Amino acid sequence: MTMPRFVPFAYGFRPFFLLAGWFALLGMGAWLWLYDSAGVWQGGLPISQWHGHEMMFGFIVAAIAGFMLTAVPSWTGTRGFGGWPLVLLTGTWLAGRVAFALSGLLPFAVLAVIELAFLPAVAAFLAPPLLRSRNRNSLLLMVLLALWAADAAFMLGLYRVDPSLAGAALRFALNLVLLLITVIGGRIVPAFTANALRLRGVQFRMRNIPVLERVVVIAMILMVLVDTQWPATALSGGIALAAGLAQGWRLAGWSGHKALHDPIVWVLHIAYAWLPLGLLLKAAWLLGGFEWAAFWMHALSAGAAASMILAVMSRAALGHTGRPLSVAPVMALSYVLLAIAAAVRVFGVVWLPLGYRTTILVAGLVWMAAFLIYVSVYTPILLSPRVDSKPG
Repeated sequence: MTMPRFVPFAYGFRPFFLLAGWFALLGMGAWLWLYDSAGVWQGGLPISQWHGHEMMFGFIVAAIAGFMLTAVPSWTGTRGFGGWPLVLLTGTWLAGRVAFALSGLLPFAVLAVIELAFLPAVAAFLAPPLLRSRNRNSLLLMVLLALWAADAAFMLGLYRVDPSLAGAALRFALNLVLLLITVIGGRIVPAFTANALRLRGVQFRMRNIPVLERVVVIAMILMVLVDTQWPATALSGGIALAAGLAQGWRLAGWSGHKALHDPIVWVLHIAYAWLPLGLLLKAAWLLGGFEWAAFWMHALSAGAAASMILAVMSRAALGHTGRPLSVAPVMALSYVLLAIAAAVRVFGVVWLPLGYRTTILVAGLVWMAAFLIYVSVYTPILLSPRVDSKPG
């Protein structure tokens, strides 16, 4: 049987890794244009909250969907998701993005139904194989439900024109994503590193301290809960400090310094390193009021979340299309550019002589350059059949 030449809906990662990359590029461009032109979002909330919502529930959620729709069949030994159901799911995500862009023109009930349809649809895809197999990853369904609740809370804030509620919803969603990075990243970063080092015959010791593993996860769960009720408090700062130190200790045991020869591995360590760094910056801001730590949230979003997404998408797309797990130098440049973009956004306002507005524009343009490289390299890969002629 001849494989089709155009296969964007053959497997769950294909449409969503493609859309996540393009949305990261074009969505950031739209934000920079609105910000620089003092544009106004018709939804009624500050334009920065449109930006935060779309980066979270557009870019990040698309990447999470692509990852879960690809990982769950592997975890459960079931057939992958593809075909017309995947087309409809992709259309649901796209409808949400269009509706949100037109939020000031649509009746709120219509907007809410369209925007809030995607995550339950993803959960409906994933629940049957996870629950039938009693897979330990079934708890991810609760994460999807919690993300949906955060989006629903944001929509309520939009309806009430309540920036405080909308901001709380975004913080809650970001903390959930950081918890996901802690759990999933805690599995894949050391595992992929160990595999790469073994292939090269490099001697290494991957440290795994069970007590530390539990402490890290518990601290991140506490941060989700505390930030919901007592954000920007000394309690929140204290938990961030403990979590940041534990995350740093955890990362130090994964032998990342021995994988500097392999961009597709070291990028995972850079992405994860933003997590303890962002948490420690959060602690420095909340406990000490240090000006250089004021933009800690972007260390966790543009740094940890976006970098881990880029790292995982660029790796998984290769593996699931039958290609070698090795990226071209231009993708290594993409990884570096994204790290620079995050660093400029977090530290540039204090340390660069550019001014606040210019710093945001520079960080955004460097971000766009990173994702322009990604979509240029991976659009043909995601739209083409596997090189080994296998289905998917």
